[in-house]
Amino acid sequence: MPSPVWAPSDERVKNSAMDKFRRWINTQYHLALENYQQLHRWSIEEPERFWQSIWIFTEVKGEMGVGPYLLNAERMPGAQWFPNATLNYAENLLYPEGFECFNDHEREQMSDKAALICFSDDGIEGIRKEVTYQVLRRRVAKLQRALEESGVGAGDVVAGYLPNCFQTVIAMLATSSLGAVWTSCSPDFGVKGVLDRFSQTKPKVLFTVDGYQYGGKEIDMRDKSAAVADALPSLSAVVQVNFLHPDATLPVVHKQSNVTYFQVYMDNDAITPTFHPCAFDDPLYVLYSSGTTGTPKCIVHGIGGTLLQHRKEHLLHCDITQNDVLFFFTTCGWMMWNWLASGLASGATIVLFDGNPLDREDKLWRIAEQEKISALGTSAKYLSALEQSGFKPAVQCQLSELKLIMSTGSPLSPSSYDFVYQDIAEDLCLASISGGTDIVSCFALGNPTLPVWRGELQSLGLGMDVAVYDSEGRAVFGEKGELVCCHPFPCMPLGFWDDNTNDIPHGHKYHRAYFERFCNVWAHGDYAEITPNNGLVIHGRADAVLNPGGVRIGTAEIYRQVERLDDVVESLAIGQPWEDDQRVILFVVLKTGSVLTELLQQKIRRQIRDNTTPRHVPAKIIAVPELPRTISGKLVELAVKQVVMNETVTNTDALANPEALLLFKDLPELQT
Repeated sequence: MPSPVWAPSDERVKNSAMDKFRRWINTQYHLALENYQQLHRWSIEEPERFWQSIWIFTEVKGEMGVGPYLLNAERMPGAQWFPNATLNYAENLLYPEGFECFNDHEREQMSDKAALICFSDDGIEGIRKEVTYQVLRRRVAKLQRALEESGVGAGDVVAGYLPNCFQTVIAMLATSSLGAVWTSCSPDFGVKGVLDRFSQTKPKVLFTVDGYQYGGKEIDMRDKSAAVADALPSLSAVVQVNFLHPDATLPVVHKQSNVTYFQVYMDNDAITPTFHPCAFDDPLYVLYSSGTTGTPKCIVHGIGGTLLQHRKEHLLHCDITQNDVLFFFTTCGWMMWNWLASGLASGATIVLFDGNPLDREDKLWRIAEQEKISALGTSAKYLSALEQSGFKPAVQCQLSELKLIMSTGSPLSPSSYDFVYQDIAEDLCLASISGGTDIVSCFALGNPTLPVWRGELQSLGLGMDVAVYDSEGRAVFGEKGELVCCHPFPCMPLGFWDDNTNDIPHGHKYHRAYFERFCNVWAHGDYAEITPNNGLVIHGRADAVLNPGGVRIGTAEIYRQVERLDDVVESLAIGQPWEDDQRVILFVVLKTGSVLTELLQQKIRRQIRDNTTPRHVPAKIIAVPELPRTISGKLVELAVKQVVMNETVTNTDALANPEALLLFKDLPELQT
């Protein structure tokens, strides 16, 4: 019998918020739940009571209103949570749990505590900036007033084309304090990629940046920022953050006259923010799908569902309190940035890092050592690369405060479990987590009361009725199948922005994305397996989304750029498993007379890099005479990937030209 690679001590279990919650539930409802599995079962059998209990136990600020707290409980989509509630997301983050219960001395200490600690790409040797909770509230108040003066109110969209810095957090909080909607992209996105997203949501104010650092280089963003701003006629103001040169007055390359600098924009006498009372299902964020099948979908997430889910995950599953320092390596174009920001509601200190964590192996770990990080989040690719580098954090750094490492973006390999416990720390919870932009949170994640088994995600999330279905829609255990959620949960999207809602509740695109596969059941698109330990193994995506380095990439974003080149007729991209990761392979059909020379390959890569991100750039580019298509004319990425991996394509009858699959078999270029 294999043994777990880690198990919490009895004392750690007893002192965890998760176990305190179990005991509290037993008292509240006169139950005798003895362990996590029984607690999880109760949470999905009694969803109304469970989520009401989460609101109370995690001390969410707001009014639940009168019950019932769940309407249309059997409809998905269509269930409605806390229909009479009012709350404000920013208030919960700026005045974290228990703030009103502190005495004057404790409240003063809390105000002086660091809310945000920020590092640039230079890491531990670069500029460290700290923002206390008191200063954070004051700056949010000033930016809130500035946004109001620009005409921003409840329901309006504010966009950020920004790095992971404290100004981004301030802008998001000021936006949500007004009941407005925040949306963001990281600056490594090209102009076209940003406009594919922001042009749909029509923001009223755009926050941009003069530039950022990556890999030791300064990257000027002013021209790109100007191009984005000039293409958004909905804007009433453009605000530039001088991130590279905070003390400089740089010329703004921009046609419009309504551009100002961040500090000038918020130069007013406001001290304390006010908070617009919002309904539970008022919109908070617009996040974006990867753009696999065309223009990225605009996924709208609600205030209450996002906050409740994040409070549950932070407090119970991650055991994060006001005594913790929380870090997750992310950009503000990934949902983990939104998840990280919600850590403020626990009263924790949030560490922000913008740059390349791998240009020096010890960079993140020196930050973790200095800031006494207790909960650290990263990607499976990063841990694998760190292992290959030979750097051993346990030997070279003091990480006595570290109690939790989270990994996401792609499945964490079993060998990485060994590396963490051998070379980072023996006594910590290693939580491989999985969810996504679609739910701005997780279906499966860590648990401070359970053992960690090599290669497995520890537990299914409380309140998430997760199952694995076979192709016939039957739940299976210990077998591979499609990851689903069988009952509603509060952080389901409100819908997609501007989706057609005339005859299908919540919209055609929304229904097609999650509910077309199985009626009244959320189909997430992951290929997964529930283990005998009640954990989860993710075997990959069930669709064609690329995932190099743990970053989800839509193939259509690549196609749109490549096929703008005169030499290329059409293209198809797949992800090929390679060295514990995935690399992007691009197949191109060239115009008659064109040849895939090294010069043309450089041109293709440059076109992709300049208009998307470096992650989109393919590792291999291969010319083929024809691409396989369905009878209706759609490209079949998955079938090509199966051939490349020497797997059997079972449904060639659906192809208009199945013989084209032979072009991808045993290609020598893909062996190295």
